[in-house]
Amino acid sequence: MNTLTKAEEQVMHAIWQIEKGFAQDIWQALPEPKPAYNTALTIVRILEKKGFVDYEIFGKSHRYFPKVSKEEYSENLLGDVAKNYFNNSFKSIVSFFVDNQSITLKDLKEIEQIIKSNSSEKE
Repeated sequence: MNTLTKAEEQVMHAIWQIEKGFAQDIWQALPEPKPAYNTALTIVRILEKKGFVDYEIFGKSHRYFPKVSKEEYSENLLGDVAKNYFNNSFKSIVSFFVDNQSITLKDLKEIEQIIKSNSSEKE
């Protein structure tokens, strides 16, 4: 899966938020400072070419919707980070955040609970 530029990600977040919408809807969902309307529409077209967005035709208008879910993209992106920066080791990722004090003991305990919960559900 292709990665997105920051501008493309920003537009994709707007599309994920509205789920389906016309160009004006997407532009309205963008955070301030908004890019120019034509710039946003150009980015939507790029996302379409990259396979992230598709559309339905309504007369002369296009209603856009995501072809790739936010979860799919997030999973792929995090997998790439793990592979390219942490030798596919999620332990190394957690250690990185612990070493940089970006994660708290409370966070680690919550992560442990999630792991235990998911493990017991699979048994």
